[in-house]
Amino acid sequence: MTDSVIQFSDLALNDSILSSLNEMGFVSPTPIQAAAIPHLMKGTDVLGKAQTGTGKTAAFSLPLLNKLDLSQRKPQSIVLAPTRELAIQVAAEIKNLGKNITGLKVLEIYGGASIVDQMRALKNGAHIVVGTPGRVQDLINRERLHLDEVHTFILDEADEMLNMGFVDDVTEIMEHAPESAQRVLFSATMPPMLKKIVERFLREPATIDVAGKNHTVDKVEQQFWVVKGIEKDEAMSRMLETEETDASIVFVRTRQDTERLADWLCARGFKASALHGDIPQSQRERTVDHIKQGVIDILVATDVVARGLDVPRITHVFNYDIPFDVESYIHRIGRTGRAGRKGKAILLVRTNQIRMLRTIERVTKSLMEEIQLPLRDKVAEARLVKLGAELEQEKEHKSLERFTELVEKLQETLDVDAVTLASILLKRQQGKRPLFYIGEDPMIQAIERDKQRRKERRDGGRDGGRDNRGRDRSVNNQDWDTYQLQVGREQGVQVKDIVGALANELGLTKGSIGAIKLAQGETYVQLPKAMPSETAGKLRKLRIRQKQVDAVVCDFDDFREPRGRRDGGRGRDGGGRRDGSGFRGNREGSRRDGGGFRGNRESGNREGGNREGARRESGNRDGERRFDRNRGGDNRGNFRGERGHGRDRQVEA
Repeated sequence: MTDSVIQFSDLALNDSILSSLNEMGFVSPTPIQAAAIPHLMKGTDVLGKAQTGTGKTAAFSLPLLNKLDLSQRKPQSIVLAPTRELAIQVAAEIKNLGKNITGLKVLEIYGGASIVDQMRALKNGAHIVVGTPGRVQDLINRERLHLDEVHTFILDEADEMLNMGFVDDVTEIMEHAPESAQRVLFSATMPPMLKKIVERFLREPATIDVAGKNHTVDKVEQQFWVVKGIEKDEAMSRMLETEETDASIVFVRTRQDTERLADWLCARGFKASALHGDIPQSQRERTVDHIKQGVIDILVATDVVARGLDVPRITHVFNYDIPFDVESYIHRIGRTGRAGRKGKAILLVRTNQIRMLRTIERVTKSLMEEIQLPLRDKVAEARLVKLGAELEQEKEHKSLERFTELVEKLQETLDVDAVTLASILLKRQQGKRPLFYIGEDPMIQAIERDKQRRKERRDGGRDGGRDNRGRDRSVNNQDWDTYQLQVGREQGVQVKDIVGALANELGLTKGSIGAIKLAQGETYVQLPKAMPSETAGKLRKLRIRQKQVDAVVCDFDDFREPRGRRDGGRGRDGGGRRDGSGFRGNREGSRRDGGGFRGNRESGNREGGNREGARRESGNRDGERRFDRNRGGDNRGNFRGERGHGRDRQVEA
């Protein structure tokens, strides 16, 4: 669909609405508005497919405002939204579009706010009700919200409502709708459950599809940085200081991370605040007001609470954590570049998340630019430029004469010249954000490591002196320390997680990572004895799968592979062997299966299920052997009997 060339004045809207649009600077409708408004003005049911940020709120709000009967006290329209934030935002936009309509009453209702106040407001009359499905259904059940005069039902972001579990509430509300009411549904996607609702409740709807061209993605500049060399917190700090931002949203996955990262940024002089679902609604509204007014500049938020957030100041969206799906990514970056404005989105991505990055590019039909993180010296230069701009504004301040006297007194007291005194004051001014750095930037080391990795990959096929982990075979155990990490299989950790964390967080190359032994509750890994102190410090703070590893040097040295064989031979132990973590069967044939122990698959004796692979070769001629569950050191990875048995299991020959 091509962009519309018509104007709002061509759409038969009344003068009050046109004057509001004119005051807001809107002349021409967006594609979704140009396509939907004529159908909605005629009272036709509408099914609209559109991404966030395309202007769909105004698309359904303008016809709605145009046909209100202001003398009627009961609600004439119900607008359903998936979240409190989106309900508040939609209500605010309707009020803004109808600001020149005298006597207009728009009421938002949602959970987390006083239901008594909402019932009182309904009693006093409301023309349009915007709410979340759960609270709307609650008020209908209490017979405080009456639908007999409602002529329009609107479902905004309907797919998200169903994803959040509102299908029953939505269905019940639509069942209460008067037979003659117009039904309007907007959604970015059309999952099967939503198709059933469309087929059941919409009557020969006009279908409007502008989802094929993603306008949100078109107007947002997208970049990504591959996490390497330094921690993500430091990376965020560098980006926030060097990008020309007005206000920003930083998206993380968990509410704990919103609090932690917001506190970290505040401690370094940024004006940041957390926003997540556990924060009381009144405080969340206050936080949004603060970023609109410039009290804060950075919101650290989770996905759900930021849906529908429309703050003109937001120029940047930072994806601190990559989202789980493409739709979430589109919703995130839709918080910038609103209403025709340009925006920028930057994604921090780990090497093992590149596939998700490529999926986002493919689905959104966009190409992200890879960027390099600014070096520390560039960050220091940006700080100095900012300080210079702030001092420039103070040059003509009328109270400077008094401070001049103080400078002279301090010079006498400290016996220093003016330059030395200025240097002292600048040192105090920098606080935790240095105006210059001493020592090599970790990012320079990361860039050099990248070059080395590329060289190793090029030379890998020709280098016969390295093993399958890229490690020099000539290096012996005297060059390595063995570290015990307090994470293992019990935490779902795999060898690739260990290697990825050491490479990405510590910046170690493959040649600097030795043998790895993964056990149930811990992992043993060889690292160079001559690690820099900075790298060793990062190792102590390292987290893998959200758990601190608490790395300590130990004397473990048994990095041998299990000796079991595929053909049913027992090797030393007969189907398995004992090592420091207890009894383990042959890697190919002695795996746990559903809580029990499964013997060697290729064994000739399958009778009795688990017997042959679990029987240990011994001098016991009567063919019986009792296994103690608590043998094998630390009880991790030891033999387990059938599910539900807490005692030792007897295995017959």
